Amino acid sequence: MPHLLHLDSSARRSSFSRELSARYAAGWTGTRTYRDLAADPVPVIGEAWTEICDALLRNGITDPAHYADVVETPGQKKAWAIVEPLLDELLEADVVLIGTPMYNFSIPAALKAWIDQVTFPRMSLRGKQFVIAGARGGTYAEGTPRAPFDHHERYLRDFIAGHYDVDDVRFVHAELTNALVDPHLAARDGEREASREAALKAI
Repeated sequence: MPHLLHLDSSARRSSFSRELSARYAAGWTGTRTYRDLAADPVPVIGEAWTEICDALLRNGITDPAHYADVVETPGQKKAWAIVEPLLDELLEADVVLIGTPMYNFSIPAALKAWIDQVTFPRMSLRGKQFVIAGARGGTYAEGTPRAPFDHHERYLRDFIAGHYDVDDVRFVHAELTNALVDPHLAARDGEREASREAALKAI
């Protein structure tokens, strides 16, 4: 039975990215693991984590089943205790669903902390699918004035494809979400709602 790893990273309990990811998850027919990275943050990596990475490189270990072989010191064991359950969840998944808003042109720190914890040298996740349910306060779609500032989709696409060697990465975004609260965008609320409806349909 296919397994879904569902991650949310919005600091808002009621958010557009959460709405989109929940819509996708509601249609999932296999098993599912859920992790709320905002409500239960993953700690940032520390020096012991970097020592594990160095040892993996030094020993040419690329198989996650053997990552723990290099964990030796008390500090490394403490770091590995954080990594291991997160990594197990990722490796178990057939599909990784990530709900993520754009914060300051990029992804939330909570999501970046998770990525850092579960990513190791020359680590391939080929064969998995990633689905990104995004939300952005403005519009960063191709051809718009702010498209060059999109380090949200671009970062995730480049990282997942470039580091994880995954060629199946799908993005669905709700744009102009700030039209609900920003007077400067109030005239574009119709576009916001149209984008939301299109995203819900696409997801």
